[in-house]
Amino acid sequence: QVQLVESGGGLVQPGGSLRLSCAASGRILSINVMRWYRQAPGKERELVADITPGGNTNYADSAKGRFTISRDNAKNTQYLQMNSLKPEDTAVYYCNAVMDTPSYRYLEVWGQGTLVTVSS
Repeated sequence: QVQLVESGGGLVQPGGSLRLSCAASGRILSINVMRWYRQAPGKERELVADITPGGNTNYADSAKGRFTISRDNAKNTQYLQMNSLKPEDTAVYYCNAVMDTPSYRYLEVWGQGTLVTVSS
């Protein structure tokens, strides 16, 4: 069974930083794109950033210049470094990955979500 396990959420003051991690485990042949989404209370889930196996990245306008997505292919792990956090960044953050397994191609897997709260 393949799964994504997130860590690193919590409470931070405005202007602070947090680093989220997301580790994939199970019988994985390869991981294609890796993504971070977030969902704020009362809002739809939105894409924050994504990264290809080669390291090409894309960011939502709200994340540009403040967030950095990265990955360690050897560890099947992705990260989201969040700096200059604002109260409007408060949300549940979900990692997502598209991967190949012995049984499936392009299997999309979601993490369980981790809460980030930005408040003084």
